Amino acid sequence: MKRPYHPSWFIILSGLLHTFGVLVFCWNPVLGPHVLAILLLNHLVITALGLWPRSSLLGPNTVRIAGSSSLIYLTFDDGPNPHVTPKVLDLLDRYDCRCTFFVIGEHVRKHPELLREIVRRGHAVGNHSDAHAYTFAMQGVDGFSRELKVAQKTIFEAIGLWPHYFRAPFGFRSPLLEPALCRTGLHLVSWTRRGFDTRCNSPSKVLDRLTHNLASGDILLLHDGPYGSPPEGETMVLKVLPSLLEILKKRHLRSVPLPDPYEV
Repeated sequence: MKRPYHPSWFIILSGLLHTFGVLVFCWNPVLGPHVLAILLLNHLVITALGLWPRSSLLGPNTVRIAGSSSLIYLTFDDGPNPHVTPKVLDLLDRYDCRCTFFVIGEHVRKHPELLREIVRRGHAVGNHSDAHAYTFAMQGVDGFSRELKVAQKTIFEAIGLWPHYFRAPFGFRSPLLEPALCRTGLHLVSWTRRGFDTRCNSPSKVLDRLTHNLASGDILLLHDGPYGSPPEGETMVLKVLPSLLEILKKRHLRSVPLPDPYEV
């Protein structure tokens, strides 16, 4: 379902700034270096915002769900992974938790049966791009649209459902992502708090980042990929998740899938 594109006030202001800069240059070319410096500063700000995953100045971005008493939203990125995801699913079943898995199209094509198992156990699925490339945020609107649609089609062919949510690889994006999301009917989701489980080697630090000042409505980010694991040990998510689920239980917080954005 496509949705209309409404540029943010910052994008509108940036567009007006560029228009004004062109008019000033045409009126007095001598001011060209000053105009260029201002526009360059604007682009540096845009780049910084693209590297700030929780920013909403480039477009709508869900970082928490308001009004969700006693509910939190545990999410997992980068799957499905045949060595990690089944163990994550078993832990979630043990605590009767339901979550949202943001999956990569390439991984789904390799393990479609695992995505079906995720859905069978009551979890929701989101789009996390098709290839999860480091250069994802450097595409144009058409490039974003093609990758989003390929991942959407892959997911639909596996489970018969179209994801409503998208999470950008590494959280990085550009102003051109939101128009592409509108074309595909997707809504951008980041997170309230993350554990940095892909980079941190300390389970206690990961757990503390996820649970410090944890409140209802928070969106938590972990990864069901092969991160933070010695050859003979468990991945970081499997070291952290049992303790996290126990803390949620003690604090009377329940994890549920992200709600349908068209019903919120």
